[in-house]
Amino acid sequence: MLKKNKTTFLPGIVIPSLIFIFGVTILSVFFPNRTEYYLSVVKNILFENLNWLYVMVVTIFVFFLLFLFVSKYGNIKLGANDSKPEFSFFSWVSMLFAAGMGIGLMYFGVAEPLSHYADPAFGDNFPIQKAKDAQLYTFFHWGIHAWSIYGIVGLSLAYFTYRYRLPLSLRSCFYPILKDRVNGRAGDLVDMFALCSTFFGITTTLGFGVMQLSAGLVHVGILPESNFTYQVIIVIVIMAISILSATSGVSKGIKFLSQLNIVAAVLLMVFIVSFGPTVFLLGSFSEGLGYYINEFFNLTFTTHTYEPETKEWFFNWTILYWAWWISWSPYVGLFIAKISKGRTIREFIGAVLIIPTLFNFLWMTFFGNSATWLDQNTANGALSAVVDNADLLLFKFFEYFPLTNVISILAIFIIFIFFVTSADSGIFVMNNISTNNATNSPKWQLVFWGGMLGLLALVLLNAGGLQSLQTMTLITALPFAVIMLLFCYSLVKGLFIDNEYYTQPLSHSTNSWSGTYWRERLDKIISYHGKNDINQFLSKTVKVAFEQLAEALKGNSIIAEVKSSLEESPHHVEIKIQHENMADFIYGVQNVEKTVSDYFRSEENAPDIEHQRTYIPMTYFGDSRKGYDVQYFTKEEIISDVLKQYERYLSLSSDQKNEIFLGQNIREED
Repeated sequence: MLKKNKTTFLPGIVIPSLIFIFGVTILSVFFPNRTEYYLSVVKNILFENLNWLYVMVVTIFVFFLLFLFVSKYGNIKLGANDSKPEFSFFSWVSMLFAAGMGIGLMYFGVAEPLSHYADPAFGDNFPIQKAKDAQLYTFFHWGIHAWSIYGIVGLSLAYFTYRYRLPLSLRSCFYPILKDRVNGRAGDLVDMFALCSTFFGITTTLGFGVMQLSAGLVHVGILPESNFTYQVIIVIVIMAISILSATSGVSKGIKFLSQLNIVAAVLLMVFIVSFGPTVFLLGSFSEGLGYYINEFFNLTFTTHTYEPETKEWFFNWTILYWAWWISWSPYVGLFIAKISKGRTIREFIGAVLIIPTLFNFLWMTFFGNSATWLDQNTANGALSAVVDNADLLLFKFFEYFPLTNVISILAIFIIFIFFVTSADSGIFVMNNISTNNATNSPKWQLVFWGGMLGLLALVLLNAGGLQSLQTMTLITALPFAVIMLLFCYSLVKGLFIDNEYYTQPLSHSTNSWSGTYWRERLDKIISYHGKNDINQFLSKTVKVAFEQLAEALKGNSIIAEVKSSLEESPHHVEIKIQHENMADFIYGVQNVEKTVSDYFRSEENAPDIEHQRTYIPMTYFGDSRKGYDVQYFTKEEIISDVLKQYERYLSLSSDQKNEIFLGQNIREED
């Protein structure tokens, strides 16, 4: 008897997402030019009119993470307080780096700095200044700002997943705002958006990357020509290995390939710096890093409003990059969250922002500055002349180094593995989104997503519709940027509650407890009071205590007044000692309403409480300090507590430096 295959797919996420994915794909295949035209119009409207919004949103992400890094919240763990990281530091960094930036470094390591260097928008600058600015803008686009975008999503997901024990899903990031409603349609919409964005981003990257791989294989003579048949073979091989890696799990396939690729990339980088203009490259890295730090704030906030001649460049590079990183953030964020359990928030932010950024800077300096130096001193402009053909530019660059074929083949291997690591982690993430982080998903679902990626990438590549899909991905970035701002708000709210929970001291009223009245204490602890109960406490315990204390003070020539308001809200009782030159001493107790959580009321093994609202007697003071609950105090303990506060008041009053707080009556009369 055949066992029926089960699925963990959630229809409310998967079905609408597939309808949208196939709908966009059909338009891009059958009407590529018209679809690209209309999508480009929308994209240009967004970029030209809302570019300032992209800039401000990314700026908020950067400074928000820097704030968390230096704040007390940085010590909070992404998981239980005693949790340990699942992966070694090297494995962790290798995986988050390979998923986030890997393939882009191979594609843009030479192409971007050389493009900035050759861009007519900076044509009036001297060659040396153009080379410096080319490095600066490349650092800007691949540095802390890019990783801050990934960091916001990754940190939010990791925090709410491992600290709040929620599913590893984007909807979980809204829990402090939506509570249990995250499991409804609102949560489905967020995950649908993430699923479509991830699918489109990986599909377009796979399609364009296959073109670069194909061009490289032709350049080194492995393939006779670059045509669709060979591209099909490349896609099949990439997706087969990616599916195999994804089905073997993060801790095996993805981890191994990420480590292998980072080692290969470092070897290639060492080769370039060793056989290139070594002294120039090392010096330009130091100078470029200083230039970036010096220009950090200017780069962060600039919108080129006063420089219309560079506006088009700004839209086509900076704004496009911000949109592209945002559109990729659901995918990269989910993946790095998956591998970051057990890290502290400070460790997470430091590693995510600093380590990949420094590696990117080294890579872009050694490849990009080698290219500009060669273009000036050896190639006589031959490299900048082919800057528009980014697929082939990297391999043209290798022609100026020894062992050209060897390093070209090594580069092809790195590109190939980068594609595999991007695809396999993407498959894993898409299955995670579509199942709301189900832990027992059958492997055929991973095969399904891998097959979908490969098939649609080939269809779009053959029909010329990849550009439309890329533009669609960029358009979706802006609404997701708004969602990411809500992530920040939700994260702050969650961290505040988290910190308050773990730093909450014992109740003030328990400081002097002994075992003498433990049964009476227990009865009070497991009882919840109505408004009349607390009013009775104020009348029969607090007021009586205040009156006895006032009589004792009167015997020592100190006049104290007891006031009460038990008929009108807010119900309170207070003892007041008036002064002419100092602020009055006031110790009061008022009836305060408190809301009891629904989940506590529904708990069977907890004290019974019928109503959502309960009431407690809360102190207040003349200097507006925060009060505390005194519901467990006896009459004698109330008197003792007032005396403690009065002794504090007298001690502070005798110190001249406290006049600013305790000389209020004099200032009010003046």
